[in-house]
Amino acid sequence: MKFTKASPLKGEITIPGDKSVSHRSVMFGSIAKGTTEIRHFLQGADCLSTISCFQKMGISIEINGDTVTVKGNGLHGLKKPETILDCGNSGTTTRLISGILAAQDFDVTLTGDESIKKRPMKRIMEPLSLMGADIRSISDNGCAPLAITGRPLHGIHYTSKVASAQVKSSILLAGLYAEGETKVTEPYISRNHSEIMLKYFGADVKTEGTTACISPAKELYGNKIEVPGDISSAAFFIAAGLMVPGSEILIKHVGINPTRDGILSVCRNMGANLTLLNENTDSGEPTADVLVKSSNLHGVTIEGAIVPRLIDELPMIAAMACFAEGETIIKDAAELKVKESNRIEVMVRNLSAMGADVQETDDGMIIRGGKPLHGALIDSKLDHRIAMTFAVTGLCAEGETEISGAECVNISYPGFYHDLQSLNK
Repeated sequence: MKFTKASPLKGEITIPGDKSVSHRSVMFGSIAKGTTEIRHFLQGADCLSTISCFQKMGISIEINGDTVTVKGNGLHGLKKPETILDCGNSGTTTRLISGILAAQDFDVTLTGDESIKKRPMKRIMEPLSLMGADIRSISDNGCAPLAITGRPLHGIHYTSKVASAQVKSSILLAGLYAEGETKVTEPYISRNHSEIMLKYFGADVKTEGTTACISPAKELYGNKIEVPGDISSAAFFIAAGLMVPGSEILIKHVGINPTRDGILSVCRNMGANLTLLNENTDSGEPTADVLVKSSNLHGVTIEGAIVPRLIDELPMIAAMACFAEGETIIKDAAELKVKESNRIEVMVRNLSAMGADVQETDDGMIIRGGKPLHGALIDSKLDHRIAMTFAVTGLCAEGETEISGAECVNISYPGFYHDLQSLNK
């Protein structure tokens, strides 16, 4: 894909459903009793991997447009799959499903693409093993493929070294089946979609400070889920609206869960003209329409507790900082190194190729804004967040920006390029 400098971006857009909520709605619906109807489901490759895994374990799942119907078989209704479960590129699928599979009465192997086979799985293997699970890395390197033999589990109080919703959710899902109470304490609060939705399905979940606690469940019950728009996808349009002079974009029905809305806080701190309209909490997850207008931005420091609230948005924030006045410092973001790519290294290399003044650090980067950027050949490393970041950045740079591996956006946002182009009239 190739991008050149854009005229002002104008219009309104409805972004696809939240990836985190879409994954969980299928998983929880599959182990619930009765039917779960999911509207505004994200038809991205990652979420389709989750559907495929549960279909292979005997769950009837029908897709009709962006509505998905899951006919759950109850907590103990999964069947041993006849084949290896392929999680594709999805870390969420791999880690969360491991918590469910650890307690089943069958054995199973999980695998994924080359990216998944490099991503760290010890972070779930350790706590699940402490609960009595039999889970091992087949290559003995702490990564997928994983061999899981279901066993009876017992509750633990686990103190996680990282603030990770995937780690926390994996443990809580195992806790549904465990004897006694299961608790997870994090250094900071990570996304709480699992806690909200598990409670909605009938689980006994409590949170206090940075600790989430779950009691074993007799049954979960099917429900209706309205998936909010994914704020991680909205971030690219928020940034585009701020960065491209003269722009005004209305992004409809965006999830603004307080454990996910760090991008809004950072943008405001940078001086963004950003307004929330039609705020709503009817479906359990808070939503709003986001009105964004082009703004003169200034540098900020991003560190500490806010980082887990915007970890997937940091690549776009780093690019946005190139167009801000002064210095932006990103700290405490070492987790970026173990995403679909090493996002610190990839962002620094590609931004530098466009002429940015950016410096890599052990746990983030330092960006000195204000230098004009020019087009370059961008290697996305097949990372959807990187490809989308540089599509937006290319709209603000002189000359032509070409993105290799651009099709990787299908992982989370198949219509991204079309939607971006629709605003560039």
